[in-house]
Amino acid sequence: MWVYEKKLQYPVNIKQPNAKLAKIIISQYGGPDGELGASLRYLSQRYSAPYPEVKAVLTDIGTEELGHLEMVGTIVYQLTKGLTMDEIKKQGFSDYFVDHTTGIYPTSASGMPYSAATLQVKGDLITDLHEDLAAEQKARTTYDNILRFCDDYDVKDAIRFLREREVVHYQRFGETLRLITDKLDSKNFYAFNPEFDQKR
Repeated sequence: MWVYEKKLQYPVNIKQPNAKLAKIIISQYGGPDGELGASLRYLSQRYSAPYPEVKAVLTDIGTEELGHLEMVGTIVYQLTKGLTMDEIKKQGFSDYFVDHTTGIYPTSASGMPYSAATLQVKGDLITDLHEDLAAEQKARTTYDNILRFCDDYDVKDAIRFLREREVVHYQRFGETLRLITDKLDSKNFYAFNPEFDQKR
């Protein structure tokens, strides 16, 4: 169960609409390395996590990713709010507009709709944590790429905050992986046991 607090995790106050930038940033809403996938990945992986401290990390970060999804949606909304048809055409937003007007739809920057095929839940703790570490780095790289196209301080400020949180999540997953490996030994940690038997 969650309690919804009616405020963004970090303020988003964009003054200048920019549909071209919105079309890029939407990738962190529903793209292959975006916040929707991250939240679903972690909140799904937590069920099979065998240790309560790992469940807690996955729940905490998965919940925070929902907050990031809300922030990205707000950024895209503010970047497209009040655009004229002429601005939509000139800023290359026509193809998105035809399908979604200025509604917030989970898609990548290239126009591919969100797919759960971009995430993995194996039920194997070591595998899932490595997936999570990679996911946070891919999200961080995507935010780096967005910043390369962004010259609006209000947008950059929010994107930088989101990027920093990806780094923090990566560190937390790294700490969690170390915590797990400390609990394991050569009999049950197959990464260090070449004679690991599938039957155990």
